[in-house]
Amino acid sequence: MTTDSARDFVLINANIHTLDPLRPRARAIAARDGRIAAVGSNEEILAYAGRELPQAAVRDLGGKTVLPGFIDAHTHFVAGGFSLQAVNLRGAAGPDEFVGRIAERVRQAKPNEWVTGGGWDQETWPGAPLPCKQWLDGISDNNPVFVSRSDLHIGLANSTALRAAGIDAATPEPCGGEIFRDPASGEPTGILKDAAIRLVEAVMPKPSEADRAAALRRALAKAAAEGVTSVHDVTDWGNPDWSEWSLFQQFRRRNELTCRIFARLPLIDWDLRRADIPAFLTGDAADPWLRFGGLKGFTDGSLGGHTAYFFEPYDDAPDNCGLLLPDMFPAGAMEKRVNEADLAGIPLSIHAIGDRANSILLDIFEAVADANGPRDRRLRIEHAQHLRRQDIERMGRLGVIASVQPAHLIDDGGWAERCIGTERCQLTYAFRSLLAAGVRLAGGSDWPVAELSPLLAIHAAVNRTTADGQFPGGWNPQQKISVDQAIAAFTTGAAYAEFAETEKGSLTPGKFADLVVLSADPYQVDPASLKDIQVLQTIAGGQLVFERSEN
Repeated sequence: MTTDSARDFVLINANIHTLDPLRPRARAIAARDGRIAAVGSNEEILAYAGRELPQAAVRDLGGKTVLPGFIDAHTHFVAGGFSLQAVNLRGAAGPDEFVGRIAERVRQAKPNEWVTGGGWDQETWPGAPLPCKQWLDGISDNNPVFVSRSDLHIGLANSTALRAAGIDAATPEPCGGEIFRDPASGEPTGILKDAAIRLVEAVMPKPSEADRAAALRRALAKAAAEGVTSVHDVTDWGNPDWSEWSLFQQFRRRNELTCRIFARLPLIDWDLRRADIPAFLTGDAADPWLRFGGLKGFTDGSLGGHTAYFFEPYDDAPDNCGLLLPDMFPAGAMEKRVNEADLAGIPLSIHAIGDRANSILLDIFEAVADANGPRDRRLRIEHAQHLRRQDIERMGRLGVIASVQPAHLIDDGGWAERCIGTERCQLTYAFRSLLAAGVRLAGGSDWPVAELSPLLAIHAAVNRTTADGQFPGGWNPQQKISVDQAIAAFTTGAAYAEFAETEKGSLTPGKFADLVVLSADPYQVDPASLKDIQVLQTIAGGQLVFERSEN
């Protein structure tokens, strides 16, 4: 166990942005027993340390910038850890590079070993061709291959993987999913959407306990390197044994967590696993490192998968308005689950991408709040990606939090208008409109769907430039927000979304000593340089959990 004295420190000669409105700037800070003890001038803090913390190490930061530790409000944390050792298809420029990266991994694999990975986005390729099993069959006869699109809502299986899953021309469509088929033969093409992905995942070898522990250690190290001291996790999505939640508990018992985890378990399991749902606690009763964060559900899919659910058809698929996911079935199931969880006092976070999915979800939230009476619910829409103006206003009126992932627009902005047209894109990633309507933003990454990098996400929210360089002035620049507002989403806003605004999000005496030291001041640099700022040190609970090498 870490001793209290190891969690005491003093930082002086720092450029500190506290995000505490009562004292927004400071030069020095002291921590005791893993919490912030005092914030002030160098003279004030050195005098305090002399009286109260004579054994604490004093570090001179030489003017470097300090912010509260970043809070990522939407991760798939263990999956992110696994992604760090799988085939990385992010940024593949086209089919040749996509196939080449997978072929390299197949050459390293043992016979019959599954090859997995993800991160590809066909929308960025010339002509946007959807991959198919034939691309992989010639390089992977002895290995099942299954790789996910960047949004995790589409997967590609080779023929070996399809056979292992028993998927053929006669396989029926699963509820809330789609098996792409050749229009002439009816044979599967290898592309699976949403619930259909589960058919392959069901036959894939389950990672061992040691594998999961190694993935979590990689995820914790990655979070520390990015200045992330807390995450709101989507835990055990599609994992009915809840092994990730158990893994978090094991790490907590061994005092191995270096990032605080607010874990949301699947709403769809609510009926079957009610007895296993832990108590939701806040304040002094809450564990400072691992908390049950409520239940997470899904309404629809993703824009890139053409499964986000819209009022009007896709511009490039006029017979398709999207897809509702299994949480929404049978009819009335989502309403029942949300109502019962709300009556039990359990917080709710629901995924909604398309404008119709968001509208349906707001209908459900409003009906449940009316039926069950006023209380501090902090209902959340995860993504809130494509909205109608009247629903933005309704979110503000209902006090619904928008849990948003700005880095997605770096990729989506290059092709979204091809899918849904210019008009609907005016209120896509509508951060400024949401704030103007009084909606609180909680910032996240959706890692491993996007990079676990708050600084990249802050850059995206402020500049709205896309990876393809199409919009040097920003894609839909009317939705840009300020550096202040973007940083708040990843600190005070995310803290509020987890009922922890008295514990984290600002550098205020009494709060956790979670902070990040940066190579430059994000409030002062050219906004175009925000993505280039480096994390130099990360401190969580008073402990130095990351320090960048000078080499």
